[in-house]
Amino acid sequence: METGQNSQIRSDYLKLWCLLSKRRKIQYFFVLIFIVITSFAEVLSLGAIIPFLGVLISPEKVFEIEELRFLWNILEVFNSSQILFPITILFASGAIVAGIFRLSLLYISTRLSFAIGADLSTEIYKRTLYQSYTIHVSRNTADVISGITSKANGVVAYVLQPILSLVSSLILLIVILLGLITIEPVITSLAFFIFGALYLTIALFAKKKLARDGKIASDSQTKLQKSLQEGLGAIRDVILDGTQKFYIDLYAKADNPYRRALGNSQYTSTSPRYTIEAIGIALMAIFAYQLSITSSNLLSIIPLLGSLAMGAQRMLPVLQQSYTAWAYLKIGKSTLTDVMALLNQPHTYGERNKLTEERIDLMSAIELKNVSFRYGNDLPWVIKDISLKIEKGKRIGFIGKTGSGKSTLIDLIMGLLTATNGALFVDETEISQNNVNQWQRNIAHVPQSIYLSDSSIAENIAFGIPSEELDMQRVREASQKAQIANHIESLKDGYNTIVGERGIRLSGGQRQRIGIARALYKNASVIVFDEATSALDHETEKAVMEAIEGLGKDLTILMIAHRLSTVESCDMIVKLEDGKIV
Repeated sequence: METGQNSQIRSDYLKLWCLLSKRRKIQYFFVLIFIVITSFAEVLSLGAIIPFLGVLISPEKVFEIEELRFLWNILEVFNSSQILFPITILFASGAIVAGIFRLSLLYISTRLSFAIGADLSTEIYKRTLYQSYTIHVSRNTADVISGITSKANGVVAYVLQPILSLVSSLILLIVILLGLITIEPVITSLAFFIFGALYLTIALFAKKKLARDGKIASDSQTKLQKSLQEGLGAIRDVILDGTQKFYIDLYAKADNPYRRALGNSQYTSTSPRYTIEAIGIALMAIFAYQLSITSSNLLSIIPLLGSLAMGAQRMLPVLQQSYTAWAYLKIGKSTLTDVMALLNQPHTYGERNKLTEERIDLMSAIELKNVSFRYGNDLPWVIKDISLKIEKGKRIGFIGKTGSGKSTLIDLIMGLLTATNGALFVDETEISQNNVNQWQRNIAHVPQSIYLSDSSIAENIAFGIPSEELDMQRVREASQKAQIANHIESLKDGYNTIVGERGIRLSGGQRQRIGIARALYKNASVIVFDEATSALDHETEKAVMEAIEGLGKDLTILMIAHRLSTVESCDMIVKLEDGKIV
């Protein structure tokens, strides 16, 4: 079981690397090179301690070194007392340079991790939007939203940054060890063995706990997203029904385990530091005592002790950093698995249907030939062997009880669903996954509840078009045909009026007319009204229907309705029952 999970994680890491752009991979290699340079800068600053302390204790010995005479001549230093200042400046400069390297490494590695996080989040969103309608209706949007936002951030915090941190820590640790071994091999090897064994023991005990807490945190994120969506999405009903406590409890049940798991993970990943530091100080005291009793000259061991102390001061945080990075990778296993599931969504659907200027124009008729449909092999048939011909320019009404198959039939005509059996033809062209996008460019959809963004009326009519590309002439023409232009132009800000979230500042009839104007702005030749007037009162519905009937005869209009009165003026009425035309 454990081997299978490890194999899956390795596979996820490999796939994650393959998904990175060429530019990001090159940046990763540059960061690795910078890590090596920083490591050597650290060791040089560490190695400079012994000569620096030696100069402080016996400056005349350095002045007597024959090889350095040329340097003292250049610096115009003629006696041992003058050496201290340049040596101090040199040592301090080295320490500052090493610090600059470390800060620079932290900056570029953090920037790179978050840049890759942005790439992954965008890629998840892209692949999600390009999925077929069938996939969208079969999944919970809370899973997707959580993956795009929270879990993509989790990959940055628990995968990308720890990987860079672990690599830099290991390289730095190796270089520091090599430097310290050249100074004092026995004590360094013994200290590293003790500290390494302690961290390894802690890691073995913490491994399962970290993985469990990471799984709890990952699962809870989706539950949190779902509770927020449900509570805020149905806020009217929540207030009217007084069910605030239910949604608060639902949120708390997800939030408490989430926060507890994060807290436990953070404690487990950071707590060893304090234990190891205490042991390290105790060992340094023992080493100092041992050196003092074996050496006749205490002054001679001060540079060595200073170097070992500095080395320990560098080595212990690096060991802790390595352990923390490893712990974060363990915590992030579940989050990475969830994110990779979204990144592994097939994107050939999107590739096949890249938006083009080409469109399949309706010249004669739309025809369904022996079409049947069901959502899965083990699910019942929703549409059963329907054949139907819809001529261009006609108004067709679709009626039937809830569950009769009206909406599914319209989804098949719009190309949102693909027939299980049979085929859809536009004139003589069969609509398939390869050309469905070209057909959909000719279709506009007006649902019962029009989605309006919190932006201007013009931007809502030209929905999905960047404001700088918006064609105001087309917006006005579409508004005129939808019979809402007079109302818009009577407003203080006209087409620049902000509609509020979900069109809260507009009446139901006005929202529907904006929906009609949006469909007309698209220059579609087929407009589908999916129970577009069912939520309106009689007078408002009558006014909206007059606007629909006033549309040009070159438009083919398909109307889904519960009431026969809504579609009585149509050229043809199709009644469905149990997935069949009756």
